[in-house]
Amino acid sequence: MFGERGGAAGLRPPFGGLRQGRESGRDRVQHQGEGCSGAEKVTRLTAQIKTAVVTGAAQGIGRRTAEVLGAKGYALLLNDLQPCADVAGTLAALGQKAVEVRGDVSEEAVAQAIAEAARSHFGRADVLVNNAAIAHICPAEKISAADWRRVQDVNLLGPFLLSREIGAMMLEQGLGSIINIASVAGLLAVADRAAYNASKHGLIGLTRTLAAEWGGRGVRCNAVCPGWVKTPMDVGPQAAGLYSDSDITGRVPMGRFATPDDIASAIAFLADPAQSGFINGHTLSVDGGWFADASWESLRVRHR
Repeated sequence: MFGERGGAAGLRPPFGGLRQGRESGRDRVQHQGEGCSGAEKVTRLTAQIKTAVVTGAAQGIGRRTAEVLGAKGYALLLNDLQPCADVAGTLAALGQKAVEVRGDVSEEAVAQAIAEAARSHFGRADVLVNNAAIAHICPAEKISAADWRRVQDVNLLGPFLLSREIGAMMLEQGLGSIINIASVAGLLAVADRAAYNASKHGLIGLTRTLAAEWGGRGVRCNAVCPGWVKTPMDVGPQAAGLYSDSDITGRVPMGRFATPDDIASAIAFLADPAQSGFINGHTLSVDGGWFADASWESLRVRHR
């Protein structure tokens, strides 16, 4: 729902340390750098690959984004609380390397570990996709302070920490693209989601601020605002009767849910400086017209 993604639910497992795919970026440096100094090895590696960091990469939007970027030639650093073995396997089949750092993005040590893994395995980071998030469905008058803080920590503090750590590398390079996965709920209000809505409104504000500060130094920052996406996170709320498919499709002018492919394609566009190199500080709605349409339902349906 609204871009609620893999790696988002149940942020309880402990930080699991660094994991990597069949052949790490460091291994690749050694394979390609015979007879070279360490600096020369990294230079050779980074001259040939692009690297993307994707959080919440085990399922949903994050997983599909990693697969799409992998198909476009990116090596991937994957983060989630859950194992990313399935997506790493897909990337291996594409001939792309993947390194995994499991952990909670709201923890400063995890953000630092992700940045260090990108630096040590690949020597650079070209793209950061801040995708990991959690939902919280509750009437505003019943939200506890602890629940409010937890949503803000994961959905807003986490992207800031990753942007700070990975952004520093990008600023050194003079090149990079940060893509924050917000939501149409960061542009509009959806009842019973005060904490989630506030976090996504804040994420759009963070996006614009980083764009203003870093755009002149080669680092672009944009946001993607998905409409309602069918992911595993929809199962619980729908089973509880909180909304039906028709509630969503009736609200969207295009009459369907978004898919992970819809969102991943938009992310890939914003990642590529050849296609979006002068787009900075933009909020891209990928919602089938949800944000644009103020019609009432019968009027909307009449025009289909």
